[in-house]
Amino acid sequence: MSNWSDYPVLLAVAETGSLTAAGRKLGMSQPTVGRRIRALEDHFGTALLKKEDGALIPTSFGSSMLDHIRRMQDEASAIDRSSATLENSLAGVVRLSATEGIGTSWLPAILQVFRSSHPDILIDLKIGFQNANLAQREADIAIRWMSPGDQNSLIGRKVATATFGLFASEGYLQEKGVPQSLEDLSQHDGIMATIMDDKQLWIMDKNRQPHHLPGRVTFKTNSIWAFDEAITNGYGIGTLPIFSESVLGLNKVKRVLPNVSQQEDIFVVAHEDLRRSARIRAVFDFLVDAFTQDASFFLNGGESNFSNTMLGMTCGGVNANNPGHVHDQRSRTADAAE
Repeated sequence: MSNWSDYPVLLAVAETGSLTAAGRKLGMSQPTVGRRIRALEDHFGTALLKKEDGALIPTSFGSSMLDHIRRMQDEASAIDRSSATLENSLAGVVRLSATEGIGTSWLPAILQVFRSSHPDILIDLKIGFQNANLAQREADIAIRWMSPGDQNSLIGRKVATATFGLFASEGYLQEKGVPQSLEDLSQHDGIMATIMDDKQLWIMDKNRQPHHLPGRVTFKTNSIWAFDEAITNGYGIGTLPIFSESVLGLNKVKRVLPNVSQQEDIFVVAHEDLRRSARIRAVFDFLVDAFTQDASFFLNGGESNFSNTMLGMTCGGVNANNPGHVHDQRSRTADAAE
């Protein structure tokens, strides 16, 4: 019999298209992934993968195997979820998935408030821009941008809408000048962050494509922390949520073209089975309530309702750089979504 643990390795290679990418996903070295695939091929006496256009794809037999592997994985995940739904105790680990930014600057302080009333619930927070697979228990709860996901088994609440604008450091603007129109951006340096599905963090047109791009990109990264530092250190103009003014400090960054903005919805999502777990439901409900309380903070900037627990968030008032730029929250209320 083949080693059962080799099957997820084959699935990871098929989904990512390479041994190296599968290794990163599974936390294995590339040679280990290759060895596990060869062991499966030796067991079945046939190739399971082939190279096409530079990527590894399953052979016909490999594809039929993957159908079985996915069903096995779904059944194993269902067993895990079933065991979680039997837990009525407000104790144990809850795994969260969130992006940098909210996950690193806002969420830890908010969860400290939660801990005061639920000290026996332990938080395991995974930070990244890839959506965790909730059906496969990669996380119990996810904070997601733009949509809750397309799986029918997910339950999501739209909890806030964040406003994004263009920012630069005072030093950069003193040296390069302040843009007066979107067209002026072509004469400026820009900073780009590569985020979800390789999207560029920049202002978008109605087709969700970056527009009015800077004349040159002087700094590019896949880390929001590095991106924030690049803005504050004067590499150029970049797009930030306006609540970041409070996090970065008004003495470090200044909003440019303050009437230019866009909004992105934020969702709290869980698998429908796990909502029956007492500890997961407690965290889910707390997060929905916390985002709802801070809806104005995400939409208009200013001060968080939880600012007394958040180090560095000392900005007061509503969007101090542009107090007249206030969005109507009434049209973007939180809805239940699946």
